[in-house]
Amino acid sequence: MTEKPLEGIVVLDFTQFVAGPVCTRAMAELGAEVIKVELAPSGDQSRILPLRRNGRSAYFVQQNLGKQSLCVDLRKPAGLELIKRLVPKVDVLVENFSPGAIARLGLGWDVLHELNPQLIMCSISAFGQDGPLAHLPGFDFVGQAYSGITAMIGEPGKAPPLTGAAIGDVGAGVTALAAINAALYGRLRHGGPGERIDVAILDFYFHSHALAVELYSASSGEVTLERSGSQHLTLAPAGIFAAREGHVVIIPVGEPMWQRLARAIGQPELIEDARFKDNQARAERRSEINRIVERWLAAQDSDAEAIRILQEHRVPCAPVLTVADAMRNPQLLHRLTVRDIDDPKVGRFQVPGSLFRFPERGDLTHPWAPGLGEHNGRILSRHLGLSQSEVQVLHDDGTLRFGD
Repeated sequence: MTEKPLEGIVVLDFTQFVAGPVCTRAMAELGAEVIKVELAPSGDQSRILPLRRNGRSAYFVQQNLGKQSLCVDLRKPAGLELIKRLVPKVDVLVENFSPGAIARLGLGWDVLHELNPQLIMCSISAFGQDGPLAHLPGFDFVGQAYSGITAMIGEPGKAPPLTGAAIGDVGAGVTALAAINAALYGRLRHGGPGERIDVAILDFYFHSHALAVELYSASSGEVTLERSGSQHLTLAPAGIFAAREGHVVIIPVGEPMWQRLARAIGQPELIEDARFKDNQARAERRSEINRIVERWLAAQDSDAEAIRILQEHRVPCAPVLTVADAMRNPQLLHRLTVRDIDDPKVGRFQVPGSLFRFPERGDLTHPWAPGLGEHNGRILSRHLGLSQSEVQVLHDDGTLRFGD
């Protein structure tokens, strides 16, 4: 099995930072030729993000593995013309500028669709391409706050904390990938023209509500979920518990798992205890049942031993690992979820590996990311037939830029 699923698909990538690059990095891992269009003179703004070594950003490398770089000045007519000539040669264009920005560059949907009626164009933004918030700038945490998710995080009566991860950005990037792949399949299966895809971080976050929306709506507003800190909103006992050395997550869902938990902590009599007869009863006595669980955790020789016992009884649980701990975890290393990269400037470091596992294909993670404008000549020669001397003229007059 040699050809990857997106082999032969060509992508123009106008994305920066997180959401867009997550999508296009995944497309490169799945076999697409991803042409990362970087705006001259400095290219992707993430090239300056830390950690930098020898003028090279490790963050940029992580987000742009497997892509080719074309650095072009779109303010110059010759630069815009190059992109317009490339558009008929590609299958997909992905951008995550603020809504309307790509049109102001001269590459709005009407222009692109006329140049290439089969083109699939995916736009990723905080709020979407239309609606009363669409014109506003926004990032992951802004979309999260508007979705109602932020209000569900943290301790009651205190300010909600910021999550320490780009969950909405990554989720929107994966959403974009799913929509693009569906559009590509539809085009192959049914024919017809290309189409626009509009992905919003806000939409992804709102879809992340598991219970809050339907409980509030179906109860005509009588049932609302409030922040519950380290404890699950509706299940008991379930959440993050203090242990001998740190904290342990325990999430027993349903009566069979609750019974397994009771046996694991050496108190099977709790199963028949009327005070804890069902989840509602346990939730009403959450503090009491939590103390029982935490006393048991504190009495174990180590957190690892407590987790071993819980896992032996098939109780879903986990240690609360630091990032450094996770990067050393055998499961993540085994699956190449943590991947070593050996960049010529940054050196050897670790990044998140591919999101996808195709067991017969092996690791999909590309081991390299492009330098600024590194593939100018290759891209323009392959797709537009430009000679080396023609490319050099474009470098000399500033239409193209090369070098980190």
